[in-house]
Amino acid sequence: MPAATDPLAPLIELPGVAEAVAGARDALVGVHNHPVNRRGWPASAAEAGLRAARASAALDGAAITGGDTVDSPVLAGAVRAAEESGRLLAVWRTSPLQALARLHVVAAADLVPTERQEDELGRPRAGDGVASRLNLLADLATGGTAVPAPVLVAIVHGELLALAPFPTANGVVARAAARLAAVAAGLDPKGLAVPEVGHLRHAAEYRSTATAFAGGTAEGVRAWVLHCCAQWTAGAKEGLSIADART
Repeated sequence: MPAATDPLAPLIELPGVAEAVAGARDALVGVHNHPVNRRGWPASAAEAGLRAARASAALDGAAITGGDTVDSPVLAGAVRAAEESGRLLAVWRTSPLQALARLHVVAAADLVPTERQEDELGRPRAGDGVASRLNLLADLATGGTAVPAPVLVAIVHGELLALAPFPTANGVVARAAARLAAVAAGLDPKGLAVPEVGHLRHAAEYRSTATAFAGGTAEGVRAWVLHCCAQWTAGAKEGLSIADART
């Protein structure tokens, strides 16, 4: 795709972005090449998905305790979103908005009163240009840009946080969608990394750079993309720790 027609192409020229993209890619290749993950990757991916769900829920205020008990509706929704993601990959590749709706249905099922579920679950809010921005995001996710996968994934994540298209559970949905986008784009094709842990460890930076991204300035977008790339790099290390524990 010619750069002139690619709305995200200028982002690659922002200071530090190309280097951050390369670092994230190299780190993710490393975790996929771990001997344990060459054949036994499904078990690693399952553990990565669970850790991602727990960190994602914590970012949205869920109190996370040890053990396997799930007593937070936010955590329960994040776990369901992680489980559902494996069934949504083909849908994401062709109809991202349908995948987003389904992610919201499972993520927010315990957060929306029964009498409002039919009207709210999986239904983006009207107004504020939500529909047009979601359509643009869907176009980008299905081939409307040729930027490297780490940049595209950061844009999917940041735009969903900024847009907050659903009445609730937008953070969990945004992070689950970012994981889906990373798998679909080949950045983390087996879902072995856990960038959500990095976002949680740097929660203040996560929130400040997400706010900067929403502001729409070049520097704000750059800060967000750099943050996301750094957490994919850190998430690859988390993935390596999962594989090492299975050695």
